[in-house]
Amino acid sequence: MTSPGACAEPVDFRSAVDSMHQARIRPEIEVGSIRPPQRLAPYSHALGAEVRQPEPDGEVPTDSEGSAFGRLILLHDPDGHEAWNGTMRLVAFVQAEVEAALATDPLLPEVAWSWLSEALADTEITALGGTVTSTTSVRYGDISGPPRAHQLELRASWTATGIALAGHVEAFCEVLSSAAGLPPTGVTNLGVGTTAP
Repeated sequence: MTSPGACAEPVDFRSAVDSMHQARIRPEIEVGSIRPPQRLAPYSHALGAEVRQPEPDGEVPTDSEGSAFGRLILLHDPDGHEAWNGTMRLVAFVQAEVEAALATDPLLPEVAWSWLSEALADTEITALGGTVTSTTSVRYGDISGPPRAHQLELRASWTATGIALAGHVEAFCEVLSSAAGLPPTGVTNLGVGTTAP
Protein backbone atom coordinates (compact mmCIF):
# COMPACT_ATOMS: atom_id res chain seq x y z
CA MET A 1 0.00 0.00 0.00
CA THR A 2 1.35 3.43 -0.84
CA SER A 3 0.66 6.92 0.36
CA PRO A 4 -1.87 9.01 -1.60
CA GLY A 5 -0.45 10.51 -4.76
CA ALA A 6 2.46 8.09 -4.96
CA CYS A 7 3.49 6.71 -8.33
CA ALA A 8 3.69 3.03 -9.22
CA GLU A 9 5.60 1.06 -6.60
CA PRO A 10 9.36 0.77 -7.16
CA VAL A 11 10.70 -2.74 -7.76
CA ASP A 12 12.82 -2.62 -4.58
CA PHE A 13 9.81 -1.70 -2.45
CA ARG A 14 7.65 -4.43 -3.98
CA SER A 15 10.43 -6.98 -3.43
CA ALA A 16 10.84 -5.85 0.18
CA VAL A 17 7.09 -6.20 0.85
CA ASP A 18 7.03 -9.65 -0.76
CA SER A 19 9.94 -10.76 1.40
CA MET A 20 8.15 -9.60 4.57
CA HIS A 21 5.35 -12.06 3.78
CA GLN A 22 7.86 -14.91 3.45
CA ALA A 23 8.82 -14.76 7.13
CA ARG A 24 8.48 -17.98 9.13
CA ILE A 25 6.29 -17.23 12.14
CA ARG A 26 5.50 -19.50 15.09
CA PRO A 27 1.84 -20.64 15.20
CA GLU A 28 0.92 -18.69 18.34
CA ILE A 29 1.41 -15.43 16.45
CA GLU A 30 -1.19 -14.26 13.98
CA VAL A 31 0.20 -11.84 11.38
CA GLY A 32 -1.60 -9.95 8.62
CA SER A 33 -1.46 -6.80 6.54
CA ILE A 34 -3.01 -3.67 8.05
CA ARG A 35 -3.47 -0.11 6.81
CA PRO A 36 -0.12 1.71 7.02
CA PRO A 37 0.19 5.29 8.27
CA GLN A 38 -0.03 7.85 5.50
CA ARG A 39 2.34 10.67 4.54
CA LEU A 40 5.33 9.37 6.51
CA ALA A 41 7.05 8.22 3.31
CA PRO A 42 6.21 7.96 -0.40
CA TYR A 43 5.63 4.20 0.02
CA SER A 44 4.58 2.25 3.07
CA HIS A 45 3.37 -1.19 4.10
CA ALA A 46 2.33 -2.45 7.54
CA LEU A 47 1.84 -5.75 9.33
CA GLY A 48 -0.18 -6.30 12.48
CA ALA A 49 0.65 -9.17 14.83
CA GLU A 50 -1.04 -10.67 17.86
CA VAL A 51 0.03 -13.44 20.23
CA ARG A 52 -2.61 -15.95 21.18
CA GLN A 53 -1.69 -18.06 24.19
CA PRO A 54 -2.23 -21.82 23.73
CA GLU A 55 -5.06 -23.52 25.60
CA PRO A 56 -4.21 -26.29 28.12
CA ASP A 57 -4.81 -28.87 25.36
CA GLY A 58 -2.13 -27.19 23.23
CA GLU A 59 -4.51 -25.61 20.72
CA VAL A 60 -4.18 -21.94 19.85
CA PRO A 61 -7.63 -20.33 20.26
CA THR A 62 -9.10 -18.36 17.38
CA ASP A 63 -11.47 -16.13 19.33
CA SER A 64 -9.63 -15.06 22.50
CA GLU A 65 -7.94 -11.76 23.22
CA GLY A 66 -4.21 -11.75 22.59
CA SER A 67 -1.78 -11.19 25.46
CA ALA A 68 0.51 -9.10 23.27
CA PHE A 69 0.20 -7.31 19.97
CA GLY A 70 2.22 -5.09 17.72
CA ARG A 71 2.75 -3.39 14.38
CA LEU A 72 5.70 -3.43 12.01
CA ILE A 73 5.71 -0.70 9.38
CA LEU A 74 7.94 -0.46 6.34
CA LEU A 75 8.62 3.05 5.05
CA HIS A 76 10.38 3.55 1.73
CA ASP A 77 11.75 6.73 0.22
CA PRO A 78 13.63 6.04 -3.06
CA ASP A 79 15.56 9.30 -2.61
CA GLY A 80 16.71 8.30 0.84
CA HIS A 81 16.25 10.14 4.11
CA GLU A 82 19.11 11.76 6.00
CA ALA A 83 17.82 10.66 9.44
CA TRP A 84 17.33 7.10 8.20
CA ASN A 85 20.78 6.69 6.65
CA GLY A 86 19.11 4.70 3.88
CA THR A 87 15.90 4.22 1.89
CA MET A 88 14.09 1.46 3.86
CA ARG A 89 13.01 2.25 7.42
CA LEU A 90 11.20 -0.20 9.69
CA VAL A 91 9.12 1.08 12.60
CA ALA A 92 8.00 -1.34 15.31
CA PHE A 93 5.52 -1.09 18.16
CA VAL A 94 4.93 -3.85 20.73
CA GLN A 95 2.51 -3.81 23.66
CA ALA A 96 2.08 -6.63 26.17
CA GLU A 97 0.40 -7.30 29.48
CA VAL A 98 3.01 -8.20 32.11
CA GLU A 99 2.86 -9.49 35.67
CA ALA A 100 3.21 -7.02 38.55
CA ALA A 101 6.58 -8.42 39.65
CA LEU A 102 8.00 -7.92 36.15
CA ALA A 103 6.44 -4.49 35.70
CA THR A 104 8.13 -3.17 38.85
CA ASP A 105 11.54 -4.64 37.99
CA PRO A 106 13.87 -1.67 37.33
CA LEU A 107 15.76 -3.78 34.76
CA LEU A 108 12.68 -4.41 32.61
CA PRO A 109 13.48 -1.67 30.05
CA GLU A 110 17.02 -2.98 29.56
CA VAL A 111 15.79 -6.55 29.24
CA ALA A 112 13.08 -5.60 26.74
CA TRP A 113 15.58 -3.62 24.65
CA SER A 114 17.97 -6.58 24.68
CA TRP A 115 15.18 -8.76 23.23
CA LEU A 116 15.12 -6.46 20.21
CA SER A 117 18.84 -5.93 19.76
CA GLU A 118 19.55 -9.66 20.06
CA ALA A 119 16.69 -10.59 17.72
CA LEU A 120 18.07 -8.19 15.09
CA ALA A 121 21.66 -9.42 15.49
CA ASP A 122 21.50 -11.53 12.32
CA THR A 123 19.98 -8.79 10.16
CA GLU A 124 21.77 -5.99 8.34
CA ILE A 125 20.64 -2.74 9.93
CA THR A 126 21.76 0.74 10.87
CA ALA A 127 20.37 3.65 12.90
CA LEU A 128 18.54 1.57 15.52
CA GLY A 129 16.77 3.59 18.20
CA GLY A 130 13.70 3.50 20.38
CA THR A 131 12.06 3.58 23.79
CA VAL A 132 10.73 1.09 26.34
CA THR A 133 7.91 2.09 28.69
CA SER A 134 6.39 0.18 31.61
CA THR A 135 3.01 1.41 32.88
CA THR A 136 0.49 0.50 35.55
CA SER A 137 -3.21 1.28 35.10
CA VAL A 138 -5.82 1.22 37.85
CA ARG A 139 -9.48 0.74 36.89
CA TYR A 140 -12.33 2.37 38.80
CA GLY A 141 -16.09 2.22 38.62
CA ASP A 142 -17.84 0.09 36.02
CA ILE A 143 -14.84 -0.54 33.74
CA SER A 144 -14.41 -4.29 33.39
CA GLY A 145 -11.15 -6.15 33.78
CA PRO A 146 -8.62 -6.59 36.56
CA PRO A 147 -8.47 -3.64 39.00
CA ARG A 148 -4.78 -3.12 38.25
CA ALA A 149 -3.04 -3.88 34.96
CA HIS A 150 0.62 -3.64 33.96
CA GLN A 151 1.81 -3.08 30.41
CA LEU A 152 5.09 -3.02 28.57
CA GLU A 153 5.46 -0.91 25.43
CA LEU A 154 8.42 -0.96 23.07
CA ARG A 155 8.75 1.49 20.19
CA ALA A 156 11.72 1.25 17.87
CA SER A 157 12.88 1.96 14.36
CA TRP A 158 15.84 0.94 12.26
CA THR A 159 17.05 1.12 8.68
CA ALA A 160 17.40 -2.06 6.64
CA THR A 161 20.47 -2.04 4.43
CA GLY A 162 18.95 -4.58 2.01
CA ILE A 163 15.54 -5.52 0.64
CA ALA A 164 15.29 -9.04 2.09
CA LEU A 165 13.12 -8.31 5.13
CA ALA A 166 11.84 -11.72 6.23
CA GLY A 167 14.47 -11.80 8.97
CA HIS A 168 13.28 -8.42 10.25
CA VAL A 169 9.70 -9.69 10.54
CA GLU A 170 10.93 -12.83 12.30
CA ALA A 171 12.98 -10.70 14.73
CA PHE A 172 9.94 -8.50 15.42
CA CYS A 173 7.82 -11.59 16.14
CA GLU A 174 10.56 -12.96 18.39
CA VAL A 175 10.38 -9.78 20.48
CA LEU A 176 6.59 -10.06 20.55
CA SER A 177 6.76 -13.65 21.78
CA SER A 178 9.30 -12.69 24.48
CA ALA A 179 7.07 -9.85 25.66
CA ALA A 180 4.12 -12.26 25.82
CA GLY A 181 6.14 -14.75 27.88
CA LEU A 182 6.06 -17.53 25.30
CA PRO A 183 8.76 -20.18 25.75
CA PRO A 184 11.61 -20.15 23.22
CA THR A 185 10.97 -22.12 20.04
CA GLY A 186 11.57 -25.81 20.64
CA VAL A 187 11.22 -25.53 24.43
CA THR A 188 8.36 -27.29 26.21
CA ASN A 189 6.22 -25.23 28.57
CA LEU A 190 5.27 -27.77 31.27
CA GLY A 191 2.17 -25.76 32.15
CA VAL A 192 0.84 -26.18 28.63
CA GLY A 193 2.33 -29.53 27.70
CA THR A 194 3.24 -28.76 24.11
CA THR A 195 6.45 -28.17 22.25
CA ALA A 196 6.76 -25.18 19.94
CA PRO A 197 7.79 -26.17 16.43
